[in-house]
Amino acid sequence: MKLCHLPLIVLGLLAFSAHATDDPWEGFNRKVFAFNEGADRIVLKPLAQGYEAGVPLPARVAFTNFVGNFGDIGNALNNLLQGKIGDALSDVGRILVNTTLGIAGAIDVASEMGLAKHNEDFGQTLGRWGVDTGPYLVLPILGPSTLRDASALPVDYYTNGRDWVIDSVVVRNSITGLNIVSIRAGLLGTDTALEEAALDKYSFVRNFFLQRRLNQVYDGNPPRPKQDDADEDWQDDDSSDTAPAPDSDQKEHSE
Repeated sequence: MKLCHLPLIVLGLLAFSAHATDDPWEGFNRKVFAFNEGADRIVLKPLAQGYEAGVPLPARVAFTNFVGNFGDIGNALNNLLQGKIGDALSDVGRILVNTTLGIAGAIDVASEMGLAKHNEDFGQTLGRWGVDTGPYLVLPILGPSTLRDASALPVDYYTNGRDWVIDSVVVRNSITGLNIVSIRAGLLGTDTALEEAALDKYSFVRNFFLQRRLNQVYDGNPPRPKQDDADEDWQDDDSSDTAPAPDSDQKEHSE
């Protein structure tokens, strides 16, 4: 995937994306969701439990920081594409500080220095550019997504930076696999709460994911739905129609 192909991706998404509110692919999505649940129960969750039990916490934190240092490359590029120059410069500062003082990123020195960690990807960038989410989509193993976010994954992979630094395909794939296990280990505490809270786990995960992505695209301040604006306008019009005419009582007394 080359960066020169990005305009073609954007144009294609603008032309073919559709609203995700109706979940038009729900039948397919539920089947993939069920497959992912089975794969998680049989393979991924036991691996995550073994990882948490067998790897000391400092080593787990160091690995997360190491992978996150590569992620800051994509954060910087996407912040730049979104016009958030200050955040992009902060991300570059994080890379420089953590790669050097933080021993290749294993220690997050930058956060201690006040350089906050960001979480940006090309799907969010497309959202800030006005590209619609498209239909909700559940991906095998990777889980909840949308047409827009799934189409952005190759760009996220290319801009991650591991291919630029690590030549060995085996090492890169091993890091990717271990990172998936590490992320799953971080979610072990949510399993029971999710099972107890959701009557329909699929719908719960879908709605939570879509709301979270909306907040991520707009940095926690998403625009209000147009329906809310229309309701507010209706209330304003209604109040103006029912308000009494000014000085009506004074006119009656004067007569």
